[in-house]
Amino acid sequence: MPSTFWSSVLNRRTLICVFTGFSSGLPLYILVTLVPAWLRTEGVGLKEIGLFAIIQLFYNIKFLWAPVLDRMQLPLLGLRRGWLLLTQIILLLSIAALPQFGIESALGKIAFLSGLVVFFSATQDIVIDAYRREILPDAELGFGNSVHVNAYRLAGLIPGSLSLILADHLPWEHVFAVTALFMLVGIAMTLCVSEPPYSNKPQNWREAIIHPFKEFFQRQGIAQAALVLAFILLYKLGDNLATALSTPFYIDMGFSLTEIGVVAKNAALWPVVIGSFLGGLLMIKIGINRALWLFGVVQVVSIFGYALMAHIQEGLWLLALVIAFEYLGVGLGTAASVAFIARSTNRMYTAVQLALLTAVAALPRSFANATTGFLVEAMGWENFFYLCALCAIPGMLLLFWVAPWNGEKAPQATP
Repeated sequence: MPSTFWSSVLNRRTLICVFTGFSSGLPLYILVTLVPAWLRTEGVGLKEIGLFAIIQLFYNIKFLWAPVLDRMQLPLLGLRRGWLLLTQIILLLSIAALPQFGIESALGKIAFLSGLVVFFSATQDIVIDAYRREILPDAELGFGNSVHVNAYRLAGLIPGSLSLILADHLPWEHVFAVTALFMLVGIAMTLCVSEPPYSNKPQNWREAIIHPFKEFFQRQGIAQAALVLAFILLYKLGDNLATALSTPFYIDMGFSLTEIGVVAKNAALWPVVIGSFLGGLLMIKIGINRALWLFGVVQVVSIFGYALMAHIQEGLWLLALVIAFEYLGVGLGTAASVAFIARSTNRMYTAVQLALLTAVAALPRSFANATTGFLVEAMGWENFFYLCALCAIPGMLLLFWVAPWNGEKAPQATP
């Protein structure tokens, strides 16, 4: 067993997941941290900056063009690596080009370029998700995906920290150029790895578009497929609601921006990374089903920490403790849910099925962002967090049907 465990952890596939996560996360964090900082320092209004978030909807509809990536093979490097190289080169160039226009007269061009970054970032995600599913054996889905997710989050330190520090010393054109060069990490990975052993290349557009959806519902059965989709939608709903307006919540509790920056953000980042990593390791031992149960309980319980914080409304130590526990649950739950999504797909239709299921999984975050403010104003922070815990219950109940405690065989690692 020890050799089997370590062979699932210390292998080339794990290293590849580090690079896929970094390459996938970098463009998103550029859009959500670096671009707003640049626009604001250049005097762009908050309303206009907020509208830039609309273009991120490409991430929610990426399944619409996923069949193209299964059907059409580019001339170089094969089906997966060919698309990866193209998207990564375009991302590097479009990120570097963002500050080349004067904001006063070219906000529309900047919005177009930002949309280009989102589109090709979402396209890269489709290919990376498919590639990862095709190289990871089932026993390594939990750990491999947790490594990917952690590298994804850590990629945010580049635009969210390094680039902002550089902006105090360099023109924005240079800052974006330096940041864009980090896409070379993904390009190097694409050139070094081998093409995965995918099982099926659609022979026509009907196969590319219809067969992935048809296969999913036939394999699961209509009722079971509906339960799986409902579970993916609801498992992290309470968690997403609880963290959607975390920074405004900390401010309303009376903490200064410095306290939030130093304590809150660090207390969130490292527990979520550790939780995701430990969750991946545990899934090798206990399997995905039991992890979903255990990690889901941690998610629900951690929400009550926010309710306690809202009730007491003081204590920097309590703030750090509550946030650390909450984001430990976020990391654990994310590791298990991402592994479950990957396991729910067929290796013959990885690109389209993963694009669909990850789009469903992203809907709660969009819902949370749109509704949380109204809910908090109507019921106050403490009652809101009780509601968040309640919203987590339906997803947990669905585990009886989609991931029963004893319904999964012990995982067997691939040497």
